[in-house]
Amino acid sequence: MARHLITSAIPYINGIKHLGNLVGSQLPADLYARYLRQRGHEVLFLCATDEHGTPAELAATKAGKPVTDYCAEMHQVQSDIADGFRLSFDHFGRSSSPQNHKLTQAFAGRLAEMGLIREVTEEQVYSKADGRFLPDRYIEGTCPNCGFESARGDQCDNCTKQLDPTDLINPHSTISGSTELEVRETKHLYLRQSELKGDLAEWIDSKKDWPILTTSIAKKWLNDGDGLQDRGITRDLDWGIPVKQGDQTWPGMEGKVFYVWFDAPIEYIACAQEWEDAGKGNDWARWWRTDKGADDVTYTQFMGKDNVPFHTLSFPATIMGTQEPWKLVDYIKSFNYLNYDGGQFSTSRGRGVFMDQALEILPADYWRWWLLSHAPESSDAEFTWETFQTDVNKDLADVLGNFVSRITKFCRSKFSEAVPEGGSYSAAEEQLVADLTTRVRTYEKHMDAIEVRKAATELRAIWALGNEYLQANAPWTTFKTEPETAAMQVRLALNLIRIYAVLSAPFIPDASATLLAAMQTDDDSWPQDVGSALTALPAGRAFTVPDNLFRKLTDEEREGWAERFAGTRD
Repeated sequence: MARHLITSAIPYINGIKHLGNLVGSQLPADLYARYLRQRGHEVLFLCATDEHGTPAELAATKAGKPVTDYCAEMHQVQSDIADGFRLSFDHFGRSSSPQNHKLTQAFAGRLAEMGLIREVTEEQVYSKADGRFLPDRYIEGTCPNCGFESARGDQCDNCTKQLDPTDLINPHSTISGSTELEVRETKHLYLRQSELKGDLAEWIDSKKDWPILTTSIAKKWLNDGDGLQDRGITRDLDWGIPVKQGDQTWPGMEGKVFYVWFDAPIEYIACAQEWEDAGKGNDWARWWRTDKGADDVTYTQFMGKDNVPFHTLSFPATIMGTQEPWKLVDYIKSFNYLNYDGGQFSTSRGRGVFMDQALEILPADYWRWWLLSHAPESSDAEFTWETFQTDVNKDLADVLGNFVSRITKFCRSKFSEAVPEGGSYSAAEEQLVADLTTRVRTYEKHMDAIEVRKAATELRAIWALGNEYLQANAPWTTFKTEPETAAMQVRLALNLIRIYAVLSAPFIPDASATLLAAMQTDDDSWPQDVGSALTALPAGRAFTVPDNLFRKLTDEEREGWAERFAGTRD
């Protein structure tokens, strides 16, 4: 048994996330965590809401609520939706937690002791009407690159070009709409990342097994242009973690908070403290401190490609810079984007299908299967209602669902609702065992390597073997002349349902539980020996015929959904 720490990129608090966010971090992380637990490993799977920074303030203002109340409500909403998608977090924390306040301030203080914090006087946009400095996202205007009229002060959503607020044409405050903006001086703390460039480069170069997407983004940020730059870790905001050293305000930093990019990754560690403090586990330090036992932990992070720079450079710089025995990530699984019907999903623009809406339409397993089997690993992927309907009907209804329905109903009609006795295997059954063994080992290999789409393809092929066996051997025909042989074939197929339930659990956990319940067994042991696994349900074991495991999606439903989600969220 090995020990695995898994974190998913923590989602912003500003509203419900869309399906692109889900498949880019939380869902594949859950797939991997579920699989590792099934294989007997010790797993700590952590996630949280990212509650600080401009997006939280803007969303709270729009909702007409105090930011603390808004964040508390949205954390519960996101937690409930995560449960709806069966995301098996050991703890779903909050970056606004007291644990993260204390730890973030401690990290900053230690980095200052190590000479890695410097004070910088810089120019920022000030709004006279609002009486405050405006962070990047509080400013919108026309993009100088593409002419998009709603570009933000940090980035244009249309052409993705990174911007400074002063780059915008006709900028205005998103708070008041005022155009009375001017540039004023303000002081901030900067993390001297550039001092750690050599250490970071050596560390990244040592990760030979990382996805190309991860390392290419990291090296681009590390080496392109002027290379790795020092980065501000404070902001002129009201909502956030106060800039303190211990219990004392940092001299010259009165009224300022830590920048969200700095405190959010530290929440991964604080989340483990929250987990222990909530009574869900003990000794959080054995997962995060190498002097407390974390040297034998394999730490895997999951994220979309937009989060890679912070997790390959900035957060590691924070940890390395302390020269304390914190655990660094071992493997970063990054994903490209899932696009929506010819354009981009967008939380800020309300475009696409959002997680709560998806669960209103269909149960979680339908979404889990389609998203994971189309995970954007090697390139961006595209969600369309046509492919969603086609693949759900083909894979879940026609392959897996059809196999379960055919064999359970046939057994009930010709034998009983119990596993029949039957005779011995023939060459056809021995070949099935051999084919299954080969595919199960390949499935394990892909799951171990976190090759999500390849694993899904192999799992579907395993399901298909059952249908191919039934089609080739036709127990309904054999029953007429050789009922004992037909009984053996049915016994094998019913046992195959249990194996399918076990193998499918990381992808479609609800269907897996339904199948195990139908077979009236709690034996969810992994089929290490496929031949033995096909005898787990003995003759005489009662079963029930499950309701339709997956229903087919109709053309009318598809057309209705496409129309409903053609614009932006209400």
